[in-house]
Amino acid sequence: MKNYCKYFSKKEIFLWALSIAFILVSFLLFDRNNYLTLVASLIGATSLIFCAKGNPFGQFLMIIFGALYGIISWTFRYYGEMITYLGMTVPMAIVALISWLRNPYEKNKPEVKVNHLKLKEVVFMLLLSLVVTFLFYFVLKYFNTANLVFSTISITTSFIAVYLTFRRSPFFALVYALNDVVLIILWVFASVVDISYVSVVVCFLVFLVNDLYGFYTWLKMEKRQKKN
Repeated sequence: MKNYCKYFSKKEIFLWALSIAFILVSFLLFDRNNYLTLVASLIGATSLIFCAKGNPFGQFLMIIFGALYGIISWTFRYYGEMITYLGMTVPMAIVALISWLRNPYEKNKPEVKVNHLKLKEVVFMLLLSLVVTFLFYFVLKYFNTANLVFSTISITTSFIAVYLTFRRSPFFALVYALNDVVLIILWVFASVVDISYVSVVVCFLVFLVNDLYGFYTWLKMEKRQKKN
């Protein structure tokens, strides 16, 4: 605990503690039954604070969160989310974990080396995301996915986010923040049917704040690494 207190700044500890508090309160107010949602939310919030530091352990926790979130999505027929996380996000998180472990900023230091993408790769990534979106749209339509439009948009943002994560670009956190907005909309629709899903909405609101903070810290980290 002493090592973690030294590793994280007071601001980061406060952000993590506030995130956990919001998740717990929302669970007690709106759910109290789906402990899988609670566990997934707590793991997800913790993973983001590690990812904000460029620590590979954050990707390890994201793998666990992705698997749990896929199960939660299945319970409300959000097959797009289920397929996206179990079939794309989790495997890509495993690849990202390997990439982060192989590219430390300094030897034996728990911080990944920030990468800068060239224009050609950005164009390739966007074209590839369009192909993935096009293919998944018909898959989701076949399975009669709830809220098809937003579920499809979520696939696009998720794919770009995991690609940027794998490539160690600071913009992965910003695209994840955009994906959080889409997921908030999706789960607001779900909470109209079942109020217990409000806790999932709060979870992604927490994620949104953490991802924006992560983008801010990665920009600072990139600047510091270039300077050094």
